[in-house]
Amino acid sequence: MLFDLDGTLVDPAGSITGGISAALAAGGLPVPAAGDLERMVGPALVVSLRDIAGVPEERLAEVIARYRAGYQSEGMAQSRPYPGIRSVLEQLRASGYLLAVATQKPEPLAVELLRVQGLLDLFDSVHGSPADEQAAAGLDGKRTIIRAALIRHAGTFDSAVMVGDRMHDVHGAADNALDCIGVAWGFAGAGELEAEGAAAVVHSAGELLTELERFRAQEGTSAHGSL
Repeated sequence: MLFDLDGTLVDPAGSITGGISAALAAGGLPVPAAGDLERMVGPALVVSLRDIAGVPEERLAEVIARYRAGYQSEGMAQSRPYPGIRSVLEQLRASGYLLAVATQKPEPLAVELLRVQGLLDLFDSVHGSPADEQAAAGLDGKRTIIRAALIRHAGTFDSAVMVGDRMHDVHGAADNALDCIGVAWGFAGAGELEAEGAAAVVHSAGELLTELERFRAQEGTSAHGSL
């Protein structure tokens, strides 16, 4: 089972949108409206800064460095796992499922965030964007990251499903012939997940666990045959 990170497993508690706002303002750059800031959670940061905030190419590295410094010093500690998520992961792990993270956050930061939140040991692997954030702009959304997770565990599962909160998760899953279960507590706009083809949309951790168990039963695989 593959999980997105921010907006799915962990509530950034404003650390992402607030951090982006602070980094832009400190550089004398326009700060997007609240709705646009929320749309920036999910895609690679370099893409969001360029395409949504309109940061000039020559200033992207500067803004990213400022944002990352604040996120590492304060933002990760402000974040919290969503209610019930830790229990869901523990139950899936106890049942023998393979669990992996597939996020567009730079992989070293994803690993550190999971460690800070006490979730790292619940996952078999973590897959993210390159540490060089400019290189992340060349990725084809979530497709490459999800594929990396599938390749990492090739031969150890019969079926897999993605869990995420944005259209990027649905698209990346579909590009790898996977279903995506959407979570309503993240950063998707109203109706976004349904419109983009999520197999189901859940509203609580309990509903998520039930839907994942339904998926396993529908696929007819054992826990050990599912990612």
